[in-house]
Amino acid sequence: MALNIDTFSNKTGGFPFFKAIGHPAVAGLGRALVARLAEAGPVAVYDPLGFAEAFAELYDFGDIAVTDVFVQDVEEIGKTVLGRTTRPVTDLPASEAGAVLVVAFDGERLVDHIRHLVPGKTEILTLDAMRLGDDRLGNAGHYLDPLNFATNFAFFRDGPNQHCRVVTANYWHGYGARDVRLWLTLLDEDGHQLAQWDQPLANAVTSVVIDSQEVRRRFGLGDFVGQLFIHVIGAQGHDVVKYALDTYGDDARVLSCTHDANAWPADYFAGLPAPGAGERVLMWVQNSHPCPIPAGGLGLNLMGDNQTVWLDREIPPFGSFKLDVAALLPEARWPQQIEVNAGKHVVRPRYEVEAQNGRSRIAHVNVERTDLVADPKIAELGNLLGKGYLLPAPVLPRSRFRTIVLPTPMARAQAQMPVAAVVYDRGGGEVARHSFRGLQRCESVALDLDEMLGSALPGDAFGHVELVYDFADGGEADGWLHGLFRYEDRQSGHIAETSFGAHMFNSVLVYRGEPQSYAGRAPGLSTRLFLRLGPAGTDTQCHLIYAASTPWHATSDTMLMLHNSGGEVVGEHRLAIPCGGSCLWRLGEIFSSAERERAGADSYVIIRDGSCRLFGYHGLFSADDAAFSLDHMFGF
Repeated sequence: MALNIDTFSNKTGGFPFFKAIGHPAVAGLGRALVARLAEAGPVAVYDPLGFAEAFAELYDFGDIAVTDVFVQDVEEIGKTVLGRTTRPVTDLPASEAGAVLVVAFDGERLVDHIRHLVPGKTEILTLDAMRLGDDRLGNAGHYLDPLNFATNFAFFRDGPNQHCRVVTANYWHGYGARDVRLWLTLLDEDGHQLAQWDQPLANAVTSVVIDSQEVRRRFGLGDFVGQLFIHVIGAQGHDVVKYALDTYGDDARVLSCTHDANAWPADYFAGLPAPGAGERVLMWVQNSHPCPIPAGGLGLNLMGDNQTVWLDREIPPFGSFKLDVAALLPEARWPQQIEVNAGKHVVRPRYEVEAQNGRSRIAHVNVERTDLVADPKIAELGNLLGKGYLLPAPVLPRSRFRTIVLPTPMARAQAQMPVAAVVYDRGGGEVARHSFRGLQRCESVALDLDEMLGSALPGDAFGHVELVYDFADGGEADGWLHGLFRYEDRQSGHIAETSFGAHMFNSVLVYRGEPQSYAGRAPGLSTRLFLRLGPAGTDTQCHLIYAASTPWHATSDTMLMLHNSGGEVVGEHRLAIPCGGSCLWRLGEIFSSAERERAGADSYVIIRDGSCRLFGYHGLFSADDAAFSLDHMFGF
C-alpha cells in the first residue's frame, strides 16, 4: 500500500516533484486536470521525465482510459508504466487518443519536440495546468527548482490549555535572499483550509514566531487541531524549512517542545516509545498528500517483530488523526519501541505521551532508512577517525533530573547494534562506560544513568553521554546510530524526551560526507545554531556539547549573541568549552536583565563558533520550574 513516489535521496537531497504536485494550493487544480483527462476519452501519456507513476499515485487515474505510455529515453522502452508497456514517442502518430498528457512542468519545450507527432485534433495537456502563480516562485523560469518548494508541515493546534508556537529565523537572508515571505496555510483535522495568509519577513536574519493563539484571534477561529503548511517564497541557500515547535498551556505545567517535521515522507519511521505504567501514547497521523491514506495504509509493529497491525480507517487528504498506540498494540510496554509502516503517506510524525499525573510531552519519531547495509570499514575507522560516529546528549544535574538512554534501531537492515554509552563530565573527562553488548533488533534496553554512574558524577554536576560503536565483541554497523533520551524531573514528575542520530564531529578527515556541513562540502568544522527564547513567564536553557571524534582544539571559541526580534545584536558573551566537554546555562545567567529587556519579545540567540562544531540542546522552564522542555537545536 506504500505510495510509489520518490521523496528524498541521501545523496542529492529532496525531490521537488512530489512537493510540486502535492502542494495544498494546487490539489484542486490537479483534480481538475484529471477530470478533464477523464472526459477527453482515450488518453496517451508522454512521460519523458519518469513522473507519470508518481502523479497517478497522488491523483486517482481510475476514470482515465490510458491507451498508451510513450517515453523518450530508449532505455525506458518496454517497461511497465501505468499498467502499459512503454513505447517510443516516435510511435505517437499511430495513437487514437483524444488527448496527450505530457507529464512535466515547464512543458512548452517538451511539447514543441513532439508537436509534429501528435494527430491534428488531439488535445495536448501538461502539468503546467496545475502550476503555482509566478508570484509564488523564486525562480519562475525553472519550476522544479528545489528553492521554489522550500516547504514543510508543522503540527498546530489551539484549544483549552493547549497552544503552539512555531519559531524559526529568516536564515535565508544570510544566503542572499531578499524580500522573503512565508505563505501559510492552516489545515484542520479533516484537511480543510481554516486560514491562509502571507507573512513578509524583514531583510535581516530576524526571528519568526507563529503563535496559535494569535492566529486564532486574527481569523476568529474556534478550537482546532491540524497542520500548518509553511511555504517560504524567495528562499536562498536552503530548501529545508527548520523550526522549533513549543507546545504550552494556560497551566504552567503544560510545556513541551519538538522541532521541524523533516519534509520528506518516508516508508518507515522508528523510535516511537511504547507506553510506560500509567501512560497513554498517541501518534498524530497527519496526511501530507492530496489523496487519502486508505484504510490499511499505515500500521505499527513492535521493533523486531514483523507482525504489523494496520489502522483500519481512512485519513482524508491533508487530514489528521490521533492514533492511540494501545488500540493497535495493546500489549506494548516501555521500554519496547515501535516501528511505523508509513508508506510515504506522512512526514515525520509527532507523538504525545499523556501521564496519569496530568502532564504530557510531545516529541517525534525518526526516518528509518531502507537503503543502508552494514559497512565493514566503520570498524576500522578508529585508526584514522578516533571515536568516529557518535551521538551526544545531555546529562542534566542528577540531583534534580533522572536521565535514561534507549538505543533505537533506525535502519531496516540493522539486525543488531554493537553500541556503548560513555559519560563525560563538563571538562571532557570520561567518568563511566557501559556496553550494551551487541543489542539485537528485538531488544529494547533502557539504561538508567543513575545505575550506571553511582557516585562517578556528583549530584549537582552536569555532563553529557555519547552513544558510540563498540566492536569489542564484533558486530556490524552502518553509521545510522540513533537513540532516545528521556529526562525526568525528580521534583515535579515532569518528563521531556528527544531523539537524534549519530554523526562525526570535529575531524578534518572525512568519510561519506561526515563531519556534515550545513553549507559547502564536508567537513563541517564550525557552528551556527539558533536558540529560540521562550515567551514571558519562561526561562530558556541551553546545553552545548563539544563532542569530538578526534582530538581537536583544546577549548571552543564560542560566541553567544543575543538579538532582538529585528535581528540587532543587543548582548554578547564568550564561552570556552573544553574539547569533549559541555556547558549548561540559562539565559538569565549569561545576559543581564538590561540586555534581556533591550532584546524584548521574540528575541533569540545565535551561537557562533568558527573553531569547532558544537551540538546543542535547548529547553524552557516554566514559572517556578513547574515544568520544562528539552530538544536538540537546529543550525543553518
